[in-house]
Amino acid sequence: MKRNKVIVVGCGRLGASIATKLSEMGEDVHILDVNEDAFRKLRETFSGFEMVGDATDLSVLENAQIKQAKSVVVTTNNDNTNIFIAHVAYYVFNVPRIVVRLADTDKGELLVGTRITPIYPFTLSLNQYLSMNGGGEDR
Repeated sequence: MKRNKVIVVGCGRLGASIATKLSEMGEDVHILDVNEDAFRKLRETFSGFEMVGDATDLSVLENAQIKQAKSVVVTTNNDNTNIFIAHVAYYVFNVPRIVVRLADTDKGELLVGTRITPIYPFTLSLNQYLSMNGGGEDR
């Protein structure tokens, strides 16, 4: 079975931006959210599939064709939900590439020993700030 899909879970600003960009790059993208209204955040250039559903439900993930996913990006606003979905993608569906958004950097410990890659918006923002200010101090 060929893995050629990207599944994005969570259609907040981050999820919508990632899904739109990947779609613009020609990827076959499926985006899931529990709230149908969330899809309004997608840009007009998004050409993938929108699915309303709870990604903690295995049947929802199967309907999103997770068995054909080469990548899953989990971006809901709940770290525990994100870790759960990432682990399901890893342990149940053996998705090759999984990226998970976490607010709490300590929760990254729950991903050790897996190929799940965490992204931390707080750390990214802090590093961006520090790089703009030559190491940290306001001048």
